[in-house]
Amino acid sequence: MSAVQDVTPPSVRGEAVATEELVVLLDRDGGPCGTARKSEVHQARTPYHLAFSCYVFDAEDRLLVTRRSAAKRTWPRVWTNSCCGHPAPGEAVPDAVHRRLGAELGLTARDLVLALPDFSYRASLDGVEEHELCPVFLARVDAEPAPDPDEVGEVAWTPWPEFVRRARRWDSDLSPWARLQVELLGPHVRRYLAG
Repeated sequence: MSAVQDVTPPSVRGEAVATEELVVLLDRDGGPCGTARKSEVHQARTPYHLAFSCYVFDAEDRLLVTRRSAAKRTWPRVWTNSCCGHPAPGEAVPDAVHRRLGAELGLTARDLVLALPDFSYRASLDGVEEHELCPVFLARVDAEPAPDPDEVGEVAWTPWPEFVRRARRWDSDLSPWARLQVELLGPHVRRYLAG
């Protein structure tokens, strides 16, 4: 008698399936042109790809600032905006923002607004490059964060003007994308918080 092999997919059997996160590659005009594994895309010369940034505010109009986990491949231990991430292939960018806020910080966003739809940048640190089209969102939350330690090392609430001053210092300890975004976000944040 021959052995019977179970060919039922692991996900149907209720077993965990390890899936590698994919990022959406972009052409020079920002159109999708393929995918790549996230673990392989961030190198010394990183292909242009889709990402997002989100700035989260509480009821007191304070900004949630996060320090990236020491385990992060790109910019470990660097302070930055509230949440960053990559939409999955076929995933709407606002849906990716909600997904990552929940996964990284245990937060549910409300009043999500796209502030900078065309923000794009390129930056390098320790031999790893970021090269992204990175739409920037603003959001409100009604809870305290519960950070995933694999993603976030520390969190702090800070007034927006203080964050702006911190970003403008020549020796700023913030991520390069946050420093660039701050210069463009001023009027958007003022309108949003007045809201």
